[in-house]
Amino acid sequence: MRRRGAGEPKLIRIVHPDGLPTPLRYWSMLAIAIGIAMSVLDAAVANIALPAIAAEFRASPAESIWVVNAYQLAVVMALLPLASLGERIGYRRVYLWGLAIFTLGSVACALSQNMPTLIAARVGQGVGAAGVFAVNGALVRFTYPGALLGRGVGLNAFVVSVASAVGPSVAAAILAVGPWQWLFAINAPFGVANVVIGYRALPHSDRGGRPFDLVSALLNALAFGLFFVGADAVTHGEGTMTLALAEVVAAFLALAALVRRESKLDAPLIPVDLMRIPIFALSVATSICSFTAQSLALVAMPFYFELELGRSQVETGLLMTPWPVAVGISAPIAGRLSDRVPAAILGFIGLAGLAIGMVLLARLPLDARFVDIAWPMALCGAGFGFFQAPNNRTLLSSAPRQRAGAAGGILATARVTGLAAGATLVALFFRVAPTRAEPIALMVGAGFAVVAALASLTKLAKR
Repeated sequence: MRRRGAGEPKLIRIVHPDGLPTPLRYWSMLAIAIGIAMSVLDAAVANIALPAIAAEFRASPAESIWVVNAYQLAVVMALLPLASLGERIGYRRVYLWGLAIFTLGSVACALSQNMPTLIAARVGQGVGAAGVFAVNGALVRFTYPGALLGRGVGLNAFVVSVASAVGPSVAAAILAVGPWQWLFAINAPFGVANVVIGYRALPHSDRGGRPFDLVSALLNALAFGLFFVGADAVTHGEGTMTLALAEVVAAFLALAALVRRESKLDAPLIPVDLMRIPIFALSVATSICSFTAQSLALVAMPFYFELELGRSQVETGLLMTPWPVAVGISAPIAGRLSDRVPAAILGFIGLAGLAIGMVLLARLPLDARFVDIAWPMALCGAGFGFFQAPNNRTLLSSAPRQRAGAAGGILATARVTGLAAGATLVALFFRVAPTRAEPIALMVGAGFAVVAALASLTKLAKR
């Protein structure tokens, strides 16, 4: 509890030692869920609107794709710096400011009159979304008591899964009745309402006294930004190969300088200290591998269904649905189980199911029926959900409470890194083996899942 000085308005800030009491816990989780759902949805709906945006602004495909890339780059470059900032000024403050910036960025997107303005607004949206993603895990940990943390993590995974699943459908429904600007304008009322809910319900946390490390934040932005821009250029053949490779090399040099600088600090921006905890490091590695496997499948499968199996766009949409639906069902169940059953066992079972499902999908015959495709897709989703929630619980709980922000930041970074790596690999396979890219992507994804499953088992020894 902390009070302001004499003569100032009375303000009481209560830090609950082990989660919020009910019903405040439910209101806090509602605020967390709305924020993460808005951020995930906005990453998906822009893809659907790209043709309409490009047509209105008379932009080329290469220029219009930056409506998506600008958002993703801003998120990945700002995640760890904002997680570090949360440890210094409080997680709820970073979350609320991030939500406010995201909402203002949404309004700016809706009011944009040209492509450069829209791309700039998307950068603002991405920075705001990074504030939401960066402290999301820390807020869940401070919202739920330790004995129920798996339940909160599972619910969080359920929200992410549902938002990912319904994103294209929501975008299509909005575009059916209004212009693309509505996709962004609809965020405004939800954002304002959620700021109010979050201000009243989100948990307070202890604040560190260290100043924010601006040099490390800039090195982090350079490392992640240059790497993803360079890797995307390499796989898509955009620009000169020499420049793209130079960007990748510069990214690794910036990362090396950052790690060297951070290794000397007590609470580094890049959580080098947390990576020395074996079970934390294993959880991060398995998370990256699992999200890479999922991204390989979800990016490749639409091409597989339409180009190889001859399915229509409507049929492809239906065939993609079992995966996120199964994640949404299995993640809360696995989250509850993880409060009693070792996460290593749950994770191994889930990742084994994911690997088996991806192998089955890679070996589908050309005359496969709907049910022959749907049940392996559901197996993949159920396996991923069964792994994700317990692994996230282990990752968050294995870090010291005062480093919850860094743990949440690295959790979000592992997710974004895995998704980007999977998409980049699919693009590479289409360049080097265009006639077999989809089955190759699925088999490589199964390999990532097997590696993650074996890594998950080693957690039993590390416990």
